[in-house]
Amino acid sequence: MNRLTVTFNSYGTRCEAWFYPGPEDSRFDGPTGRPVVVMAHGFAGTKDSGLEPFALRLADAGFAVFAFDYRGFGASEGQVRQRISMADQADDYRAAIAAVGARPGIDRNRIVLWGLSQSGGHVLVVAAGRSDVCAVVSMVPMVSGIAAGRHNFATVGAKGMLRSTAVGLGSAMAAKVGARRRMLPVVGEPGENAALTAPGYLEAYESIAGPTWRNEVDAAVGLELGSFNADKHADDIDAPVLVQIADFDRAAPPYAASKTAFKARAQVRHYPCDHFDVFEGRGWFEPAVAHQLSFLTAQLSSVEAGADCNLSGEAR
Repeated sequence: MNRLTVTFNSYGTRCEAWFYPGPEDSRFDGPTGRPVVVMAHGFAGTKDSGLEPFALRLADAGFAVFAFDYRGFGASEGQVRQRISMADQADDYRAAIAAVGARPGIDRNRIVLWGLSQSGGHVLVVAAGRSDVCAVVSMVPMVSGIAAGRHNFATVGAKGMLRSTAVGLGSAMAAKVGARRRMLPVVGEPGENAALTAPGYLEAYESIAGPTWRNEVDAAVGLELGSFNADKHADDIDAPVLVQIADFDRAAPPYAASKTAFKARAQVRHYPCDHFDVFEGRGWFEPAVAHQLSFLTAQLSSVEAGADCNLSGEAR
């Protein structure tokens, strides 16, 4: 499958994306072009860390795909590096939508938003109130920072939570006075001072990590996540939504995802697995991808090319 490396502007910063045009002919093609799936990674992830297998399967099915790196991560430019801003990353999605919508052969009114883990929350936020989004795929989503903190308490304990909070506050204060920010490993062994420390998570993340991924993030991320709540936007989404939940997820709380899915009137699929088990090479990749393709085929086949989208997938 052909893959092009392209760049686009996100609020003054050059970002990098991989564009998959898809096959020469697609069942989804129309007079105004074909629908495009816009995707980015989850918590501190980069496009070269496990996204391509999803992108290739979607492109093979007849969709164009645009997989990008957020500002400050991977191959995208931006300072400060490795700093997560939930608002900025949502804006990067919006900039990516505008950029790929201007490409020849793309139907800018048939956008599919695809997110995984943290970006599974972003796509719910970005989709709200938009008529050009025809479908949303939210996979093992992190939809509430508070719920995620409570969910991970059993893994890190009170001391771990207090230590991470102290380091995060220190990084935030350092940034205010122009000093060097404090960094935190994205993933580590149980008992280590890292954002994700569930048993097996270090090996799981390293197994998908690409060459641009770095195992560090601005330690102030905990303060940033604390106010994140994709649930408040869920009932403003007019497009059909698929939420894929890992029932034994130790990173993103399944109960919070279920609550948000209900509010979004979403189709829901459950998998008896943990957070990283939906990636290629692990047991639940194939079922998860099959459900995405079935969902998107049903939704996009019922939307007239060039028309705005609504909840039922019919043209407005």
